[in-house]
Amino acid sequence: MSISLKNFKKLPDAPGVYMFLGNKRKKLYIGKAASLKNRVRSYFREDIAVTRGPKIAKMLELARSVDFEKTDSVLEALILEAALIKKYQPPYNTDQKDDKSWNYAVITKEEFPRVLLVRQRELLEGKFDKKFIQYSFGPFTQGGNLKIALKLVRKIIPFRDSCAPESGKPCFNAQIGLCPGVCSGAITAKEYAKNIRNIKMFFEGKKKTLISKLEREMKTDAKNQEFEKAEEVKRTIFALKHIHDVALLKNEPATHAAFRIEAYDVAHTSGKNAVGVMAVVTDGVPDKKEYRTFNIKSFEGVNDTRALAEIIDRRLAHHEWKYPRLIVVDGGKAQLNAAEKALNNTGVFIPVVSVIKDERHRAKGILGDQASIRAHEKEIFLANAESHRFSLSRHRRKRDRI
Repeated sequence: MSISLKNFKKLPDAPGVYMFLGNKRKKLYIGKAASLKNRVRSYFREDIAVTRGPKIAKMLELARSVDFEKTDSVLEALILEAALIKKYQPPYNTDQKDDKSWNYAVITKEEFPRVLLVRQRELLEGKFDKKFIQYSFGPFTQGGNLKIALKLVRKIIPFRDSCAPESGKPCFNAQIGLCPGVCSGAITAKEYAKNIRNIKMFFEGKKKTLISKLEREMKTDAKNQEFEKAEEVKRTIFALKHIHDVALLKNEPATHAAFRIEAYDVAHTSGKNAVGVMAVVTDGVPDKKEYRTFNIKSFEGVNDTRALAEIIDRRLAHHEWKYPRLIVVDGGKAQLNAAEKALNNTGVFIPVVSVIKDERHRAKGILGDQASIRAHEKEIFLANAESHRFSLSRHRRKRDRI
């Protein structure tokens, strides 16, 4: 869709790609956004020449309108942005940098292809032989974002990057589900080729076609009573439909998305009247209208890590709720691992930290994602305190009703 510069407020508050157009609809600049509305609005500031540089200021003088295309996620916006930059080569996308610094996602030409990040400089200087490239996607202007994107894709569709095929031993990535077992011989070259075709389709922006293809595969597997295969395909479909790419928001200006922290806690008396809760802190302030309670349903007795996994699973099923940029759990390494496993099982990529307590149940430290801890220590402790208070309140209410 296209709108005039005066109507940029009509842009949707959704992920996507925007294009500033000049005379005769010439593409001047292409960018991605977590929120199209907020991102485009950020260009219309008095200090734009200082914050973005004179080249962007000049581009805005030439711009006449804005085209945009919504996507289902920031990850897909990142991929679409790269494809459009490659297609149109807009003059103001160099961002005052030599394009040798640009990055590409490549699929190698091997029996068991690798999926790698390769810099343009490596290609130009012959450090990476172009003969070994089967497919190439890009350019991606920010290598950090491409690294995150590849991690997200790998959680959805596992691939090989460095392990030796059929060496007999599962590599570390195979042990954590990021490699399909190329190294251990758990997957044949023919089976692995399906993963590569699926990754290629995703990077070509054909997610809907890919999902339709996988749905047909799932039905065929179920019909042939290959239920484990069908379940694995089902998980891939779910992950593709619900891509949660919080990590890609880090390069967005702070005004583009409120920093939402969700904190989880479980309360019970010797396993009885157990409840789990979710407390929410947004931009450092408790957001009590967003708090939620979960009665533990999957088991009876004392098992805090299992209860935590249950409430996170159930929370992730609510796609209509805003997703957080950080998750806080109460407890130690076991609770941290349980939360990360629950996220991984659904292909969700959100940093997790856990607040550890002393013998008097006072917070004494934080485990987990170090970057999040450094940036949000105060809010983490606040969110944890809120979840603990709220869980005790809900547990007492449930207990007193009996």
